[in-house]
This record gives sequence, C-alpha cells and structure tokens, in this order.
Amino acid sequence: MREKTQGKEKNRASEKTRFHFRCFQKMHMKILALCLGCALAALLLQTFLFQQASSDLIYTQSKEEMGKSLENLQDDMYSLIKTMESGMIDIYNENDFVLDLKAGRDISYMRDEYYRLAFDLGTGSFDTSSAVVALYLYNMDHEIISTYRRAVTPKHNYPTDIYEDGEFGGGEKVREYVESDNAVTLITSYYNPYREKNILRFVLKIYTSGTNSETIGYVVCDADIKVIQYLMEKYRINDDAFIWLQPEGDAPVYQLGDLGNQDEEKFRMLAESIEAGGEAAAQLFSHSDRVFFKAAQNKYNLSAYALMPQSLLQENQRTLTRNLFLIAGLVIVLAVLISTFISRTLSRPLERMTATVKQIRDGDTRLRITDCKEDELGELGRSFNEMLDRIETLVSREYEAKLLLKQAEYNALQAQINPHFLYNTLDTMSSIADIRGCPEVSALSQSLSNIFRYSLDMKNPFSTVAGEIVHLKNYIYVMNVRMQENVEYVFDVEDSILKSTMPRISIQPLVENALTHGLRGSRKKKKIVITAGKDGENLVISVEDNGIGIPEEERRELLNPDRKNHTKSIGLNNIHSRMKILYGESYGVTIESRIGEGTKVSLVIPSVRMEEIDIWKAKNTKY
Repeated sequence: MREKTQGKEKNRASEKTRFHFRCFQKMHMKILALCLGCALAALLLQTFLFQQASSDLIYTQSKEEMGKSLENLQDDMYSLIKTMESGMIDIYNENDFVLDLKAGRDISYMRDEYYRLAFDLGTGSFDTSSAVVALYLYNMDHEIISTYRRAVTPKHNYPTDIYEDGEFGGGEKVREYVESDNAVTLITSYYNPYREKNILRFVLKIYTSGTNSETIGYVVCDADIKVIQYLMEKYRINDDAFIWLQPEGDAPVYQLGDLGNQDEEKFRMLAESIEAGGEAAAQLFSHSDRVFFKAAQNKYNLSAYALMPQSLLQENQRTLTRNLFLIAGLVIVLAVLISTFISRTLSRPLERMTATVKQIRDGDTRLRITDCKEDELGELGRSFNEMLDRIETLVSREYEAKLLLKQAEYNALQAQINPHFLYNTLDTMSSIADIRGCPEVSALSQSLSNIFRYSLDMKNPFSTVAGEIVHLKNYIYVMNVRMQENVEYVFDVEDSILKSTMPRISIQPLVENALTHGLRGSRKKKKIVITAGKDGENLVISVEDNGIGIPEEERRELLNPDRKNHTKSIGLNNIHSRMKILYGESYGVTIESRIGEGTKVSLVIPSVRMEEIDIWKAKNTKY
C-alpha cells in the first residue's frame, strides 16, 4: 500500500513538473517570438525606408502628416461639440419648461418660474472639463428667461443678457442664426474684454415635438476657449506652424502661432474672405514660404486651417535621412537589449491587472477579463471575474437597502405633499398660536414640522442616536396630544453612544409598534421604557411596554419577509430587513413578549460613528 501511495505522489510530482515546464516553454516561445519579431520589423523598416525614401516622397508625407493632424483635430472637435450639444439637449428633460415655451407663457411668469433652470442645466449637465462659463435660455422674442454665470468677478465677467450688453454680448450673430432655417448647432465666439480673449459659444434651438415642429426658444452656452486651445496645441506638430479655427461666414474662433508682417496681412485677408462667405483663397500663399492646409467639419460649420513653413517640411527630409543611418547602427543593439530584458516586460501585464483589481474593488464593476488562457495570466483573469461577481452582489444588496429606506421614509407620511410648503405652514401656525396665547397648539405645530423635516431628509440615509431620540420625542409629544393618552415614557440612553451612527427612522417605529400593538386595549397604567447602550461591539436599542403582549403567531408575522410588500405602514419588518441588508444576517430586530405582561422589542446593530461606517462595511460585509 505504501509503495502504491509513493508511486501516486511521484506521478503527481511528475505531472506538476511537466505542467510548469509547459508554462515555461510557452513563456520562452513568447519571448523568442517577440525578440525575433522586433528585430525583423526593424530590419524591414530600414530596408523599406532606404528603398522608398526620396526627397519628393518625404516632402509629400510631411504635408500629409499636417493634413492628418488637422483631420484628427477636427475629429476631437466633433467629439467636443457633441458633448456640449448633449449637455444642452438636456433642456428637453424639463417637460414643464418646454410646454410653457410652446404655450407662449408671459415672460414674467417664465422668469419667476424658471429663474434657476439655467443654473441647474449649467452645473448638472456639463462636467468640469467642458469649462462652461455662462448659459442663457431665451424665447423666440429674444427675451432672456434664465441666466447662469460662473464665478463672476471683475476679471471674470460675462454678459447677463447677450443682447442688452451690446457688442460685449455678441448677440447679433445669435439672432441671425435663430431667425434662419438652419437646424445645425451654431458655433461662434465673441471677444470678452474682461477676460481679454475670445469666448467660445454654442447655440441650440428648442423645437416642439411632432412632425410639424417649430422653434420655440433656444439655449446659448458659452465655454472657456481653453477647451479648444488644448486640442490645437495637441495637434500643432511644430511651434512654427500657425493654425486657427473659423466658421464660414464668421470671424476666427481661435488662432495659435505667430506670423511675419507680410504673412500676417495675407492671413487677415484670408480670414475676411472666409467671414464674408467666400472660399479660402489659398493662392494668397502660392508664392510664399508657407503651405496652406484646410480641414472642414462633416456636420458643423467649423473648419480648421493651418500655415506650415516650407523650411520645416524640408527639415523633415534631412532629419529622416539621418534617422535611417541611426536605425542601421542601433538595430542590432536593440535586438540584444530586447532579448535581455524582454522577460521583465511580461510583468507589466500583471501590474496592469493588479491595478484593475484595485479599480474593481473601488466599485468599477464594468471591467471584466474575457480571454483567460491556460497559463498564469489566465488564472489571474479568472480571479478578476470572481472579484467582479462579488462586487456586483454587494452593489445589488446596497441598492435594495436604499429602496427599503425610501419606502420607510415615504410610507411614514402616507401622502405625497410638498415638504417646503408643509414646513412653512406648520412654522406659521406655530408662530400664530404662540402670539395668540395657544402654547399647546404652537408646540404641536413645531413638533410636527420637526417630524416632517427629519422624515423627508433624503440626503443621508444615516443619522445618529441623538438625532433619532430627538425625532422620537417629537413623535411622542404629537401622539400624546392627538390620542389624549396618559402614557409614561422612560428614557435610559448612555451618553457615550449619542454620536453613534444608525439608519434613519429606526427607533420611532418601535415605539409606534408598542402603542398600536402592545398598549392598545390595556386598562392598567401604561408605560414604555426606551433603553439604548452598548453590548460589546454592538449597539442595542430596546423598547419595552407593560401592555397586553403579542401572541407568538402574530410576532412571527411581524418579521415575516413576505409581509413587507403588503403592509401600508412602517413596520418592524421594514426595519428588520434594512438592518440585515445593511449590516448582515446577525443584526436586526428581536421580539420578546408575554401575554398580559408586556412586550420588549430590541434592535441590534454595530456600534460605529458616522465617519467610520464605510470602513466598517468594507471590513465586515460578506459577499
């Protein structure tokens, strides 16, 4: 038997050795193929260049490079314009605004109703890379409805109305476009004397829906010129090159580079010809030492132009010739260096995959490894996918927790109301009652206002124990006034846990449950005891009443997970489910009850502060 066991172990060791040898052989072949491929590619490139290169060909290739550079610039410009256009198109998400525009509502009403709409659109529909500095909404009478201007200072000032500020606003070009039949987004610019530079401007018409759509208004979006300055610098292949962007029938938007006095005059004439609607007169530079280039946009009226020195193109010929000889001398050295260090480069994919794992752990679950081969990298790729699956499970659980929280908050009011109107009305009632000598009505109104403010605060799903206690006391006061019941409430809360974090609206439903289930029908003196303290690393909040008790079957039904979609009130089930989703299966609600003696409901959650909740979840959440 021992000999058979030893033989099996030898076979397993032999198979393991052969596996590692096959993996090493695969790596070795990859290294060898890569080294030979690099050396062969370099030799073929050198041979091709020596055979094909000539003065005229290199000169032509240099011109093509400049032309392609302008085309690439136009591709990026197209993406930029589509991004800006996409942000402005978000105006169609404001259905009420579009309907009011279509109905031709009075300008005073539009300004009062939508005075913040430009701000919301400018800050919510564009990211910081768009560099939006101002945004305006107009009707078809060219009356301003809403304005947004970013960081207005003496050195960073922008028009409040592009028409009322005269030439500073640059409104005539916009007016001409709006009153035309042109449906393509307008791209223009105006000179801002405060910024001492041009400001890029996009104008989008707002149409009614349907086949017979008509223009009912328009959006004007101004952006800092730096958004295109970066692109032009990116595709300017040499500091001596002069490039500019200019729409046909309009002045240049931006220009980059310097020209001599003679060429400066020719450029001015060329720009004026384009602004007047004529073709670019390239013959102006036919006898100059500069070569003229043009690249038009496929959709938008914005062309890119360039003037390239002849000497620069010729210099490329000389540089390329020198490089041919350098390649011949370095190709062998590079082959040796690549053969020596190529194995080290194989670690780079592992580093990139490790960085991707960190991104996945941070929440970017869109990343996935699809090509997992039978080698070390393939095994790591499968680990990637497993990590992604676990993260998606966590995201799903957190999303369900947020839905439960919103259900608790909205069901607490049992109505859809305007919170700001309700707050202000209750505060007004409190003030009037106080002035007219009705302190009880004043206090009741103030407590109701506090309850609604706390319940409808959607910004943060978490609060503190202190915040929950304050909310509970407001609720108790309202219930005592409304029900005229003499219930004794006893609070026993440790001071050390007041700043501990807990989900919103978690304690008040426990007391509500005691009032509606535990004390209802009880004829003895009613009493509810609220205790809160620490039990090891956990936070325990208990609500105990001396009521009639709850039968065992009813207690099980209160925590039944299938009951949450059928109840119309905030119940223990909602709290119990939220705690398990947020913290895990070991947390939640427990119920102890004796018929005729009373009921004790306890809530157990981890004891953490607000700033520690994310760290706790990262350490304790199980997938």
